[in-house]
Amino acid sequence: MQAQSPSALHELGAAQLVQGFRERTFSPVEVMQAVLGHVERWEQHLNALYLLRPDVALEEARRSEARWMKGAPLGVLDGVPVTIKDNIATRGDPTPLGTRAVDLVSAAADAPPSARVREAGGVMFAKTTMPDYGMLSSGLSSFHKLARNPWDFTRTPGGSSSGAGAAAAAGYGPLHIGTDIGGSLRLPAGWCGIFTLKPSLGRVPIDPPYMGRAAGPMTRTVADAAWFMQVLSRPDARDSMNLPPQDIDWLSFDQGADKLKGLRIGLLMEAGCGLPVEPEVHAAIEKAARLFEQAGATVTPMKPFMTQAMLEGMDHFWRMRSYIDMKALPAQKKAAVLPYIQQWGDSAAGMDGEAVFRAFSQFHATRVAAVAACSQFDYVISPVSPMPAFPAELPSPTNDPLHGLEHIGFTVPFNMSEQPAASINCGYTSGGLPIGLQIAGQRFDDLGVLQVSRAFELIREGQRAWPQPPSHAVRDVD
Repeated sequence: MQAQSPSALHELGAAQLVQGFRERTFSPVEVMQAVLGHVERWEQHLNALYLLRPDVALEEARRSEARWMKGAPLGVLDGVPVTIKDNIATRGDPTPLGTRAVDLVSAAADAPPSARVREAGGVMFAKTTMPDYGMLSSGLSSFHKLARNPWDFTRTPGGSSSGAGAAAAAGYGPLHIGTDIGGSLRLPAGWCGIFTLKPSLGRVPIDPPYMGRAAGPMTRTVADAAWFMQVLSRPDARDSMNLPPQDIDWLSFDQGADKLKGLRIGLLMEAGCGLPVEPEVHAAIEKAARLFEQAGATVTPMKPFMTQAMLEGMDHFWRMRSYIDMKALPAQKKAAVLPYIQQWGDSAAGMDGEAVFRAFSQFHATRVAAVAACSQFDYVISPVSPMPAFPAELPSPTNDPLHGLEHIGFTVPFNMSEQPAASINCGYTSGGLPIGLQIAGQRFDDLGVLQVSRAFELIREGQRAWPQPPSHAVRDVD
């Protein structure tokens, strides 16, 4: 096969890779070698990966190369490098959930997202890191090394899809899968300057399913997310919340900037709870809103619909869930959990039945409020987070387990309302940190959110070059 410069192969999108494989411009092995070489230069600084196994990855790439040589690829991901978040089971691998408290037992089967990737021929070359039990918006973990943001190593990549956000921004190949129950896709996407789609609940099957929990693509571009959704959205009976199969033309995501003409866009600048929006974030979102208007959309300011009671109710219910989970652990296992999460969960010990019921009721109250507030708009735009990426060593922006969720007021309502919501970069702070714009749509309008995101991708100001590893010393990976 005619070789393309190895330095460029890890930068290519999924569709470009598949086209190159089909035309024999380069091979899956050459691509995997390029990705592994790039990972080697980055990973000591980022700690984005778990279970990185170059030999296994290269063997899978050789099998893919053989299929392409025969003209018989398994699917639209054959030979494309993919990473999978720690908490998404992959057959034969342990699933530590980011914590030393979990016994390392090999998974008996692939979870739905990893099963779909394997069926389509994707090369799952590594898992990505996450915080303990996915209960932090940072890369702090008792099991994994501290994950860092490629834009600034002193900053967090976010969480709980920490490693996935860092890996996408650093160019560890085009496709990464994360999960989200309150912002765990969108927060790292916003803080790492990448794109993600938190799908409508049930659009991407997941096991085990849970209220508000979604898996989704984390990529550098809308195009790669749309390409990935062709695979991830295929049904799986193990997800009791799986939506009925629907023939969605994911590759019609690019409708150009004309998609925005005549749209009714709600502009949500205050979450109604939690921390206030910082000035640089506020300015970037306002600037994005003006771009929507210039493209022909009608942008209308919204009043906040979340309340502090809603946020605190969900927080307290999740504390009780974690308290019960940790209470079931042997003492030495519980002691292995991050102290911050121990303190957070143990704070629920005194809650009685009425308090738990009232806390749980806030999930439904949030859902009703979100649906009502969005009903008069085609899409809603807002900050992803009230602040840019915070210091990497902190578990949360407040560093206070009793006020640990004060930054998720913009993201969590769309988990509870089951609406699709994306994060796309819309600017940078004076210090060069990315700022995420959230684009939420009506329930089930996942394709529409991708189309609006693509339109914004076309009209936003030029983006800064992706960060590069500090050392450019190259060592070939055989």
